[in-house]
Amino acid sequence: MPELLPSEQLPFEIDDRIDPRLVTAHAGVPLVIELFRHVGAAQVVNAQVRLKQRQRGLTPAQLVETLIALWTAGGDRCQDLKTLRADVALATLLGYELPGATTMRDFLEGFHVEEPPLWRTGEKTAIPEESAPLAGLGAANRRILAAVQHQAPQRTATLDVDAPILEAHKRTAAVTYEGTRGYQPVIVVWAEQDLVVHEEFRDGNVPAGCGNVRGVERAVASLPPGVTQIFVRGDSALYEQDLLAWCEAPARGIGYAISADMSPPLRAEIGRLPEHAWQPDRDEPDVIREWAEVPYVPDDGDHRKDRPCVRRYLAVRVRKRQGELFADGRTVKHFAIVTNREGDGLTLIRWQRENAGTVEHTHPVLKNELAATALPSGTFGANAAWFRLNVLTDNLLSAVKRLALPGDLSEARPKRLRVLVFNTVGTVSHHARRTLLRLTTAAQQGLLALARSKILALSPA
Repeated sequence: MPELLPSEQLPFEIDDRIDPRLVTAHAGVPLVIELFRHVGAAQVVNAQVRLKQRQRGLTPAQLVETLIALWTAGGDRCQDLKTLRADVALATLLGYELPGATTMRDFLEGFHVEEPPLWRTGEKTAIPEESAPLAGLGAANRRILAAVQHQAPQRTATLDVDAPILEAHKRTAAVTYEGTRGYQPVIVVWAEQDLVVHEEFRDGNVPAGCGNVRGVERAVASLPPGVTQIFVRGDSALYEQDLLAWCEAPARGIGYAISADMSPPLRAEIGRLPEHAWQPDRDEPDVIREWAEVPYVPDDGDHRKDRPCVRRYLAVRVRKRQGELFADGRTVKHFAIVTNREGDGLTLIRWQRENAGTVEHTHPVLKNELAATALPSGTFGANAAWFRLNVLTDNLLSAVKRLALPGDLSEARPKRLRVLVFNTVGTVSHHARRTLLRLTTAAQQGLLALARSKILALSPA
């Protein structure tokens, strides 16, 4: 390697002396922990997450808070706690010495149950039922949902459902439909609140298109009071007759728009549509996109025209301009959705597409900006707890943005929030029995003080 010229060297040297002052690089992280405690989620964890072994005197909530702090600051593995533990100033702000990696792994392993009851999804696949501690984490997440709904109520809940693949190079991980080893959890996002209302950790060999009635039912049950109208959107994995019928039940009356399987009968019905049935969808540079209502009634005994809510099939046709071919050699592609909602067909098609901006936006945040893919264990229960805690952290960050941060920060993603809010330098000192956090600029001091005052002013849900 060539030597650097003097002009290429940065103008500093590393001092061999250690500064004894308490300085943290994560002065904004305690905002997230304070919200976790203030809305009562920490109390729920301590009450409901009861493990067999004590973790060196720390409460379950403190161990959960440590992972939240780690992921908020940008770490993603248990071994990263070594660096976070060295931040004595942060520990002072939180009120306890942060645990090490071994303690955290032991805590996570406590969520695993050998030979748990199984919920069968097929002849060869099953989903382990949740352990009591894992259910306790779910209850803490619901407390966060209730707090956001209490402060910023929404009467409508549009539930977007999807099942991302978490690739994992572990011997115990099952092979997914993509051929890689990993897991395929189901996630249900409340679009209006930007919150995950339910998730279910699953092995990678469990098909996404099964058991969705149970998932949607649990998501609906997790919604806090005040919701009066519920809708469901999803891709073709949700195209299960049991789910459609469940949504349509008069006692529920849940509207839906779901991608339909392109079965041979449906494709044939679309092919019989006259040219005048196709209407413009939207202009795109390379393709012509059109839509049409399809007079399709599947012969499955569950699509009757005399039922209270008639299922409608809406087709989308996509053609290349200038007669060009798609990569697979086709000249035209067809897609379809099924819906029980009334109204303009194109409006419903576009509404169904909007789930790409909610649940599909959540996937990269969990995978790339938090730590959902850095699964810590070969045991299913520990990984399920890790994933659920990532979801809980994502919801906390969403709550901090919406309830405490000003301006465009309310829409910022975690990596931007780290730069502007969480990974802020501060000095911790003690004076007259008070612990003081001093920031380096007036702008940072004003932002953190404003956010903290809003969090502490939140009324209980």
